[in-house]
Amino acid sequence: MQDFTQEEPWRVFRIMAEFVEGFETLSRIGPAVTVFGSARIHPDDPLYQAAEDTGVLLVGAGYAVMTGGGPGIMEAANKGANRAGGESVGLNIELPTEQKPNPYITTGLSFRYFFARKMMFVKYAHALVIFPGGYGTLDEFFESITLIQTMRHRRFPVILYGTPYWEGLIAWMREMLLAREYISPEDLEIFQVVDEPQEIVRHIQRFYGKQ
Repeated sequence: MQDFTQEEPWRVFRIMAEFVEGFETLSRIGPAVTVFGSARIHPDDPLYQAAEDTGVLLVGAGYAVMTGGGPGIMEAANKGANRAGGESVGLNIELPTEQKPNPYITTGLSFRYFFARKMMFVKYAHALVIFPGGYGTLDEFFESITLIQTMRHRRFPVILYGTPYWEGLIAWMREMLLAREYISPEDLEIFQVVDEPQEIVRHIQRFYGKQ
């Protein structure tokens, strides 16, 4: 006889538990900025230092820093936030190849379900900062701008870091999506590209200065 905890209805309770724990924990952290990016970036990469500097600057501007809790860009942003004495949040994901939480997290949660985790990243963020990364990073970028485009989420800053990495994708979006009218011109204004950590904070501050 199959164990009830392995049947589909039981999954509903586990999903509910992840949402409840996430809502309860993250509602207490105050305004936060979510930082996405590759888990494969090493500490000697200039992008790692840029992400760490970003964490420091965001805390200085009054924000908690929230990441996926793993290594690479996530670790760097958490490290910067931790070093600056701020709230450093990590939302880890349980994977077959286990991702260990980085040591710079002050508030941590673990998720089994990607969709529950992804909702937390956006729901409790005042802005998204997206460093270069792989499939997961691109997924988070496109899902976030889709929510804004379809007005399922309030408009907030979506900031891409590193022109050399993003310019080819944006050119493709202009040539293949905008030119064929699959998107509207204003859809390309949902996000901005910057090349310095200081620009990230300035852009966020300008946005909320107008609200």
